[in-house]
Amino acid sequence: QVQLVESGGGLVQPGGSLRLSCSASGFSVDRYSTGWFRQAPGKEREGVSCTSAHNGMTTYYADSVKGRFTVSRDSAENTVYLDMNDLEPEDTGLYFCAAGGIYFSGTYHPDYWGKGTQVTVSA
Repeated sequence: QVQLVESGGGLVQPGGSLRLSCSASGFSVDRYSTGWFRQAPGKEREGVSCTSAHNGMTTYYADSVKGRFTVSRDSAENTVYLDMNDLEPEDTGLYFCAAGGIYFSGTYHPDYWGKGTQVTVSA
């Protein structure tokens, strides 16, 4: 049974940093696609990143976070991390971890979702 549990969200000032964690079970993060999404209040959910198993575990980032966010994996912990730097108020939202599925034409379509962790960027 696939489970994804996010943690690490919180309140941070603009320009600050946070590390989100996604603890996975029921599959290996080294063999399946994983990704991060976020949803701001009143807006649709948007993709943040995808590490695609179909593309040699290449990680793709949304233009809005390129150069500021970095994805990494810990095989021993079966955990995926999202390091977020130089945070902006526009990065505020509920961040979801996702797994499985496929990355196609710049869009990630996962099979499984976590419940999310809240990130708030505010002075």
